[in-house]
Amino acid sequence: MAKIKGSIKIDKERCKGCEVCVQACPQSVIALSVNVNGKGYHYAETVNDECIGCANCAIVCPDGVISVYKVKLNN
Repeated sequence: MAKIKGSIKIDKERCKGCEVCVQACPQSVIALSVNVNGKGYHYAETVNDECIGCANCAIVCPDGVISVYKVKLNN
């Protein structure tokens, strides 16, 4: 069976740093940055490449700033 590899893209300038996505991620892929965006918020960023493409982060994001991409890997 093929495995799914996921990746996410976060629009850091629109992110308000609410941390809802951080809590929703089962792989601990997302954390708040120590840096701030143009609005002064600590934005969400990826901290590892363990994304499984579950899209929990995008579903719970109140501002819709996360896009999820999935790639099927053949073993």
